Amino acid sequence: MSKKSLVEREKKRNLLVKKYFLLRKFLKNELVHSESFEDKLNYSFKLQKLPKNSSPSRFHNRCMVTGRPRGFYRFFRLSRHVLRELAHKADLPGVTKSSW
Repeated sequence: MSKKSLVEREKKRNLLVKKYFLLRKFLKNELVHSESFEDKLNYSFKLQKLPKNSSPSRFHNRCMVTGRPRGFYRFFRLSRHVLRELAHKADLPGVTKSSW
């Protein structure tokens, strides 16, 4: 289990990403479509003024059970350890242990 502070930090980042999503999208669109250099500078400065954690690239997927950030399967939203345990217990429908 990861530290609770790290999980809470990710939750806070997720809220900031959702809060500033439309504003970021608008500023990026204006930055791309602006003609003059001054306008581009102005929009880029406005983007830089936004909180760092409001950027979606800073958000990290975590396992729902353990909070582990690495070895994450998006389809199940679980880490590889938990996925393996649940598959062995047959708690995940349609998942079988492969052998060859």
